[in-house]
Amino acid sequence: MKQALTYWGMITALGIIHLQSLLTLLPWKIPIYLTSILVIAINYYFYKRILLQISSLGLKRNSLIFILQLILLLFYISDPSYLYILFNLFFIGFEWIRLDLGRRLGSYTSQLKQFEEQIVHFNETFLIVRSERHDFLKHISALHFLLEEGKDKEAKVYLDDLVESYEETNLSIKGESGIVAGMLNQMYRRAKASNISVVYDLDLPISTLPFTNKEFVGFLGNLLLNSIEACEEWQNHHKKQGLITLQFYKRGGLYLLTITNQCLPISSEVLDHLFEQYGLTTKSDGHEGLGTKQIHDIVKRYQGFIDFVYKDEEFTIKIKIPAIR
Repeated sequence: MKQALTYWGMITALGIIHLQSLLTLLPWKIPIYLTSILVIAINYYFYKRILLQISSLGLKRNSLIFILQLILLLFYISDPSYLYILFNLFFIGFEWIRLDLGRRLGSYTSQLKQFEEQIVHFNETFLIVRSERHDFLKHISALHFLLEEGKDKEAKVYLDDLVESYEETNLSIKGESGIVAGMLNQMYRRAKASNISVVYDLDLPISTLPFTNKEFVGFLGNLLLNSIEACEEWQNHHKKQGLITLQFYKRGGLYLLTITNQCLPISSEVLDHLFEQYGLTTKSDGHEGLGTKQIHDIVKRYQGFIDFVYKDEEFTIKIKIPAIR
């Protein structure tokens, strides 16, 4: 927060100087307080709509851009000329480069972190499956012994417990690729650890979607994590168990994926522009809102559509992807 305020303060000061110098070309004098009001209003507009990620550029790159912008001020020592227009364009251009590079580097860093995390989850899922396979014959032997001893009830209880323990893994890996299976399993365990009820209703594997592994990480990882975090906040507020349902099926040439979860009230301002720009989120303060825009970009890349409904503290996202490879 402190870094963002420092940034906007410096940009506002530089913007006032550049614009006021440019206005000296006019035949009438413009008071500097009017220039200041205009620049502050413009910066406030961008402050509300832009997600700053300039920290990803590092101190050296940010300092270099600021130095170049400060050097431009030296040219205003000369007599006013139409070159001032060019200097203002240079100032805006440098700032656009800073914001664009920061957004790109921040996005790449976030995606890399997500991918590394999913590799870890994939390895964890593999070890779970390997462990369950290793113990399978032991469970068969135990059931065989109970049945031979005529302990049918004990065998049924033992089998019920065994099936329940396998349910968590089976829901996640059934027909899925390694990356998707790892994500589904990890998110299922994360939700259960928060006492959230989770239902996976999958007519076919989510891996059927024509996404790359990188896109699956950004798409499914963000969808499920957003649902879990929103549901956790809702649980903490209401002291009730939350529910997340994930459905995936194919109808009429479309893949349909639906996620429903409880969440706290969402403002109309956020709902109006959700999935369209960075910095908007259905969760509370402290979340950057990168995931929703990333989901939108992936869906749009495959000519898909996103519909969402918020009603009575329940948020539902329905995503439609053409079943064309």
